[in-house]
Amino acid sequence: MSSFITNDLLGFWSEWLRPSAGLPTVLWSLLLAAAAAAGHLVQRYAGMPKVVGYSMVGTVVGLAGFEGVMWPLQGISLFLLELGVAIVLFEAGGRLPLRWFRHNPMVLVQSLLEATLTYFFVFWVLHWMDVPDPVANPIALMAVVASPAVLSRVVIDTRGSGPVTERALTLATLNTFYALTLGYAQAGLIERAPLGLFQKLYPVAVVLGLSFVVGALMALSLRSALRVMSPTSENTSILLLAIIAAGAALAAHLGGSAPLAALIGGVLLKALHPKPWVWPRQLGTAASLLTMLMFVLVSVVAAQADWSLPIASVVLAVIAVRTVAKIAGVAIANPGSGASWRQALWVGCAMAPLSSIALLITSGFVTASPLLGAMITQIALPAILLMEVLGAVLATVAIHGAGESSRPWMPEAFSITEETQR
Repeated sequence: MSSFITNDLLGFWSEWLRPSAGLPTVLWSLLLAAAAAAGHLVQRYAGMPKVVGYSMVGTVVGLAGFEGVMWPLQGISLFLLELGVAIVLFEAGGRLPLRWFRHNPMVLVQSLLEATLTYFFVFWVLHWMDVPDPVANPIALMAVVASPAVLSRVVIDTRGSGPVTERALTLATLNTFYALTLGYAQAGLIERAPLGLFQKLYPVAVVLGLSFVVGALMALSLRSALRVMSPTSENTSILLLAIIAAGAALAAHLGGSAPLAALIGGVLLKALHPKPWVWPRQLGTAASLLTMLMFVLVSVVAAQADWSLPIASVVLAVIAVRTVAKIAGVAIANPGSGASWRQALWVGCAMAPLSSIALLITSGFVTASPLLGAMITQIALPAILLMEVLGAVLATVAIHGAGESSRPWMPEAFSITEETQR
């Protein structure tokens, strides 16, 4: 009924209002404005990260029947989501501490064990609940991801800094690398008969190789630009954003992974240009807008999933097992990693969020197999929607619990009232 009313209203406005850019542009502009206001209010009055407000707005609009995004993702919506993810992962790659792994290899062990346990625990639970293996595999791969986009926004909003924050960001970046490489490669194999080891590894090598080539081109281009341009220049900001956008489009066209190419490009640029560099404010504003659009788009799409009680039990089981597996993986490999058991617990909790990267991986599998796509969508989209919001809350709890937030965990309006009373 609500969807019918929404479509009637949109039809009325489309006849009455004829903007030059089209009605969808007006609707998305208003949606982003509402998300920006909601993010500010959620942070000020509830003490939660802004991403919770963004996701809430997208969820309400999605449940109301807004049809501004096609599923599976395609066209401009797919490119914008890939671009937003590419920007986040390029920055994450530039912060990946490669020298740290040389001095503390147990961090890599933690990453591999956490990702492996997450995949097999989720896959086993889905198999136990009679979900077909071709459906369980994409969902298990999706579950491996811990969203660097959500985690980085939580860190910014909480002003988090410390060993737990840095390790959570590092592990989230690494398991994103694994999931993107395997997810994009296996999407094309989902409907094929059982294959040999070489036939399974060949697509992985192709995706990784093409993404590496594009990432290397991005890094070399930016390294050449930084030799003659100031890192704080507005023109450098535009150049940086343009190269990331071009690299994302090129990687997707060649058959690689746009987000993976950006991640590799950030890592290589850090290796070629080891001097500390900070993204200019101009790029930060553009990146913030794309990030906000990314969160709203994810929640709009995910909220349109078919919600039912039998599916809800599977989704909750996936979320619970995934959370346990991530905490267990970090904790088991914690001895010798330089972190306490308490810090390992908080790191595992901070890796709870799911968002845009999980949606991209899911969309790739659904596009490759429309036959299995409906079953994958039923489980994956509700899990992504729930863990975009609850994951952000858990990450906030983890950073405050570890004592690494320089911002008191108190709604701003409440703290202002207390100061006024004093």
